[in-house]
Amino acid sequence: MNPQHVVLIVGGAVAGSEAAFQFARRSIRCVVIEQNARPYGKIEDGLPRWHVKLRRQEMSEIDEKLGHPEVHFVPGTKLGRDIGLAELLAWGPSAVVLAVGAWRDRPMPVPGIDRYAGRGFYYSNPFMYWFNHYREPDYHGPQVELADGALVVGGGLASLDVAKVLMLETVTRALADRGEGVDLYDMERRGIGTVLAERRLSLADLGLRGATVVYRRRFEDMPVVESPEDATPEQVERARACRRKLMHKFSEKYLFGFQDRRMPVGYLAEGESLVGLRLAATEVRGGRAFPLEGTEQDVPSRLVVSAIGSIPEPIEDIPIRGEVYHIKDIHTGELEGLDGIYAVGNAVTGRGKIEDSRLHARFVSEYMLENYLMGPASGYEEVLAEVKDEAGTRTAAVTERLTGRAPLPGAQVARLLERVRDLQHRVGYPGDYRAYAARLARPCAPNDPAGLIPIPLK
Repeated sequence: MNPQHVVLIVGGAVAGSEAAFQFARRSIRCVVIEQNARPYGKIEDGLPRWHVKLRRQEMSEIDEKLGHPEVHFVPGTKLGRDIGLAELLAWGPSAVVLAVGAWRDRPMPVPGIDRYAGRGFYYSNPFMYWFNHYREPDYHGPQVELADGALVVGGGLASLDVAKVLMLETVTRALADRGEGVDLYDMERRGIGTVLAERRLSLADLGLRGATVVYRRRFEDMPVVESPEDATPEQVERARACRRKLMHKFSEKYLFGFQDRRMPVGYLAEGESLVGLRLAATEVRGGRAFPLEGTEQDVPSRLVVSAIGSIPEPIEDIPIRGEVYHIKDIHTGELEGLDGIYAVGNAVTGRGKIEDSRLHARFVSEYMLENYLMGPASGYEEVLAEVKDEAGTRTAAVTERLTGRAPLPGAQVARLLERVRDLQHRVGYPGDYRAYAARLARPCAPNDPAGLIPIPLK
């Protein structure tokens, strides 16, 4: 075997597949190690399933990149669980690139509330995973017990999507109980308000109160439209006006409410279940929201979802600064104190603009939001392309560094690929990604075109 560079990439979704493409087209062999059977990450698990066209488009693009002949795919293998970073480094690759995403919800800052997880309290990542997959045959993932009058804590696009899911699911089920079946995808596209108006019904007629999004600042401050760093007063006001327009649009179309300038400071419980939150009014000091003493109010609710952000999972031997991986140079993604290890995408950037949305598979920019408000399209497509261009820039920078290093000797490449084949054999991967991807594309149900059957690994 001839000398060649080999790069190990952990994570196979948008950033990981883009990294693989950047390297592979330069004749650098890549090994993509993916924690799931399917490589689509938050495109599949976080982006709500009503984005049928976008999900299929992005999955197809990921498949195309991972199907490159220089790319070796290893599914069902999680860093820190099935294999350690030290073991990967012992293989002697040219470099390791982390594209592991952000799968851990930022903890709700209410002491003790986590004990009720799955019993009236949910975080947004498992909640959205449930919504995207629960209709699949043999689903064994997180379960959610729906309830009317849910409280959604958060202020970004993730909180709006969670509220949409709650409204779509509860209204669909209430109509079904009346013998009036409706298609959830059609109702998402046209709006709950429109569908109910056609039937001369209201939420009250269905016995529903609807969900409420609770945000610690004013709703026009929600981080769904960003102002430039050196924004003029006119630009700031335009951003606020766009946010107000967005909130009005969501409220009119999906019938959920907003309660701004409130934050949770406690919870209500009955036995083993969460049954509400204690909310307090807030004031902003030094850019942070603080609860005002004496304004506490108990708000009953048998369903609370926290959508306050996602952060990367800790990995042994990877330094973390705050809530994101500690990197030396954001332009190259090089990790501080770890030679030859780089990171791209979600795990690096934390709460940013486009990249912050990337953590939640909620890709946002002012351009997208303006287009979304003017029509039914989600507008995620343009930002996805921009995010992937950013990932490409980073991986290209890493490639330039590799050109100055000698390729691995042929015997070392052969040994490394033998270890890769051992991992593939362990999970029952056949070795041909295109054939594997074809198996991934089976629809799960005639009435659920966005669902896909997961592939069981041996």
